Amino acid sequence: MDYRRTYRSAAIAFADLVSRIPPDRLDGPGLGGWTLRDLLGHTVSSALRQVPEVLGRQAPMLMVPGPEYYFAAVRRAPAAEVAAARTASATDARDTGKALGERPADAVSGFVGQATGALASASDDDLVATPVGGMRVADWLPTRTFELVVHGTDAAVAAGVPISLDQDTLAESAALAARVAVAVGDGAALLRALTGRGTLPSGFTIL
Repeated sequence: MDYRRTYRSAAIAFADLVSRIPPDRLDGPGLGGWTLRDLLGHTVSSALRQVPEVLGRQAPMLMVPGPEYYFAAVRRAPAAEVAAARTASATDARDTGKALGERPADAVSGFVGQATGALASASDDDLVATPVGGMRVADWLPTRTFELVVHGTDAAVAAGVPISLDQDTLAESAALAARVAVAVGDGAALLRALTGRGTLPSGFTIL
């Protein structure tokens, strides 16, 4: 699959979704303790706004050899670091959500343009500095597509508005989720559940 095309496709699908969310839904429930506006803010921050920033930071060496290891590294981080990161993420989600203003679709479209523009100037093998270490652009971008797909579907459910994701984009993110499960030791359990040979425990997540 072309990771550039799937990223652009996911970004466009997310922007289209935001353009169709009724304004009176924005301050309603989103995900967990977040409002829908907070959820949109988190998605913009994690999957769009940071793309030009990360692509502009060169890493001295390769530390993370694939997108699944990005999420595996986050999951294996010390509990105190994870708690601090979640607190910072929640604050950023609220702040970014507020900054989207009364016309969030316009703001999101601007972020999509900036992110895809920065991606067009990056090479596949460029090493960039991510929160978990140096990664190739071709390995890091699928983690941002994953954020768009997962949180795009979260937002669609919260808003009661469908999101249009193409098959390649969904397939890339679903395959990445399976590879993360393998990387963290849950691959066999996931495979058995997907083939009707077992069930996953309540609250199971790869993240």
